[in-house]
Amino acid sequence: MIAELEHTLGARLFDRRPRGVEPTLYGDALLTRTRAVFDELRQGIKDIEFLADPTGGEVRIGCSVAASVTFLRPIIRGFSEAYPGVALRVEDVPAAGWEHGLRERKHDLLLQWWVPPYPSDLPAGEVKVETLFDDHLVAVAGPQTRWARRRRIDLAELVGERWILGPPGTANYAGIAEAFRARGLAMPKVVLETLSMPLRTYFLFSGQFIAAMPRSLASQSTVKILPVELSVRPWQFAIFTLRNRTVSLVVDRFIERVREFTRPMQAKRRGASAMK
Repeated sequence: MIAELEHTLGARLFDRRPRGVEPTLYGDALLTRTRAVFDELRQGIKDIEFLADPTGGEVRIGCSVAASVTFLRPIIRGFSEAYPGVALRVEDVPAAGWEHGLRERKHDLLLQWWVPPYPSDLPAGEVKVETLFDDHLVAVAGPQTRWARRRRIDLAELVGERWILGPPGTANYAGIAEAFRARGLAMPKVVLETLSMPLRTYFLFSGQFIAAMPRSLASQSTVKILPVELSVRPWQFAIFTLRNRTVSLVVDRFIERVREFTRPMQAKRRGASAMK
């Protein structure tokens, strides 16, 4: 092998002597450069061992703010108890441009609500979408408000109310606009524009506002789901990953934990649909 390398380089790398060999000045030059290469190779092997160890490593998660303050908490708690050596790095992602973290390799996976089809700037072949459960947009209010005591509400009654919604262009805003438009009603007045779950909950309890959120979030909160029909397409909560990209064993373990936690949610949605 050394002879072939010398032939390729056109230079003698070792002087052969009766008692052994020693590097020539050419060999010394090559060893000086390759030492750094072998150091990087050894570090690369350590990195592979680190990633292949399901009890260590890291999981980089992009997540909507609403999910991070609700059911992501018990998922993280259970996973951290099972794998205490794993570092979880969670980053809140905005409602718009959430796919950039995947494309830039900042996130191993993304947890987000979405309404099909794909956005025009997100090719279907680039990102893999695994739907965990179907969700529905619901109107909510504080539990002590007059609306919370009603057994049935017509959407037209809520036109003149003060609403808390996300900014125009978000699924939260678009869903309510679609619901009122389907009934031939004017868009209600948005007096507080925010996607902050704590801020929405705080002001809902004041009794002055009505908001909209996915049913899965509302059912885990102390707000009251109002008995009003919103004729909008169901949302889907999904895991987003890049296609044809290998992830570590520990990321696979975390994704499986998310599946296990959300499986009862999917079963509840199916049961509710069958009753209808």
